[in-house]
This record gives sequence, C-alpha cells and structure tokens, in this order.
Amino acid sequence: MAIFKIIVLLLSLPCFCQAQLSPTFYDQICPNALSTIRSSIRTAISRERRMAASLIRLHFHDCFVNGCDASVMLVATPTMESERDSVANFQSARGFEVIDQAKSAVESVCPGVVSCADIIAVAARDASEYVGGPRYAVKVGRRDSTTAFRAIADSGDLPSFRASLDDLSDLFLRKGLNTRDLVALSGAHTLGQATCVTFKERLYDNSSDIDAGFSSTRKRRCPVNGGDTNLAPLDQVTPNSFDNNYYRNLMQKKGLLASDQVLFGSGASTDSIVSEYSRNPSRFASDYAAAMIKMGDIQTLTGSAGQIRRICTAVN
Repeated sequence: MAIFKIIVLLLSLPCFCQAQLSPTFYDQICPNALSTIRSSIRTAISRERRMAASLIRLHFHDCFVNGCDASVMLVATPTMESERDSVANFQSARGFEVIDQAKSAVESVCPGVVSCADIIAVAARDASEYVGGPRYAVKVGRRDSTTAFRAIADSGDLPSFRASLDDLSDLFLRKGLNTRDLVALSGAHTLGQATCVTFKERLYDNSSDIDAGFSSTRKRRCPVNGGDTNLAPLDQVTPNSFDNNYYRNLMQKKGLLASDQVLFGSGASTDSIVSEYSRNPSRFASDYAAAMIKMGDIQTLTGSAGQIRRICTAVN
C-alpha cells in the first residue's frame, strides 16, 4: 500500500522531463511558428549584424540561470528583481526587443501557444545560421517561468570574463555539459564584441599568454585610463561571420577575453579540441549544433509547469 501511494504521488507531480521537447511540437498547433520567428529574426539581423551574437548570448544567459525558461526576459517589478540587472547582464545583454518583436509576430498567428523560452532558443539557431553557422533542429515545447532569478544570476551561474579553465569546466559540468561542449559553445565568440573593461587587464598586465602585436593593436581602442565602454570585436579577422577563426586566434594567443584564451596553451585537454576545431570547421559546426541542442535541454519547464506568457517581459 505504501509503494502504491508513492507511485500515485509521483504520477501526480508536474513533469519536468525533457522528452516532451520535440522539433515537431508546433507542427499541428501552430504550423507557422518557426517560420514566423525565423522571418522576424532575419529582419532584425539584416538591420544590425551584431544582433546575431547578442541573440546567441541571450539564449546562453537564459539557460544557465535556472534553465531555459525565458526568465531573462522579465523586467523588474516591486516584488521581483530582474536578471537583466545582474552583473553579467546589466548594460551588456542585448536583443530583448528582438525577442519581443518575434513574440508579437507569433501571437498574431497563434495567440497563447508559443513560449518566449522557445522563441529565444529558435532565435539563437536562426541567428547563427543567418551569419554562416549550422542549421540544426531546435527542440521546442518549453514553457515560461513565472519569476526571475536575479540572485542565481549573480551567484556564479554566468561565467566571468576572468574565469579560469577550472571555473568554466566546473560550471559547465554543473549544467550537464562536458569539456567538448564548453569548447564548442565558446566558439560562438567568433561573433560579437566586448567592452574594453572586460579585457583591459589582459592588455596591460604583461601576461605571456597574449600576442604582443595583437595586444598593441587592441590598446588603441582601450587606453590604460578611460575608454572602458569602447567596443572591440572578439574576432578581428571575420567579426561578423560564424566560422572557426576563433580557434585559430586562440592558437596564436589572440583570444580577446582571458576566459577565451584559457582554452588553449596550458596543456589541458581543451588544447587538442581547439586544435581540432581550427583544422576542421565541419566538426566544429556539428559539435556546436549538438552542444546548443544539449544546452537547450537544461531545466526546461514542460507540461503544466510554468506558463505561456502573453508578452515576454511580464508574467500573465
């Protein structure tokens, strides 16, 4: 009788299982969902190429803080702090308005059906593809959180630009991601820009893990005094194209952020993966796609958990 009661209790609990996510989730209930999102995202990136990197980063920052639940989209209220105001996101995370626009477009086609969490995940895929990255099947069926998690965002669940390899490896492992996932996902830094304050120390601390010519060039936009908000491309060579040049940069000691360069040069297991991706762009592309799908599974809300928000910035 006790065992029977336990089984009944387990069956009554809301399901957080990943099995409910599927690339075909909207095929019957909103067949134009993915194409509508895709069109909206492509329009946004055609206006501002940098937005591709911002949308990929937004998905990452959503998933690493309590799961892929669009909690990063929620604005602060008198009773809730916003993840947008966390150290890692404040005046740094971008693309919120692009997700809002995609949500509005989808709502006009299928009101109350498609979650903001799914839009963020699909947008990250569409963004990378638009600038040359791989196209992969995004699993959908997520639901949205009913609160934000500012404290978690500030507690170390988002990596610092100063993070060591051990710090990064431990963080990714806690999220169910292995070393190859870490190196592959870091390759998204083939796109985008960083503010001077995030790499200034690296330019002026006489470190041996940075190319002297590269450092001298970057100092022009990042003086020792001031210029903290100046932007610099993470990849100087092909800053707006999704390719494997990021890994070539690391092998030449031209990683802009300290948290990038730690992936190569220490003799750790990541060295061989960086080297492999630098030689084999197709392997990088396939591993990146697999890692993005895996990341999209982190702590998803499905079934009756959470909600489908009417607008992404506020709970219903």
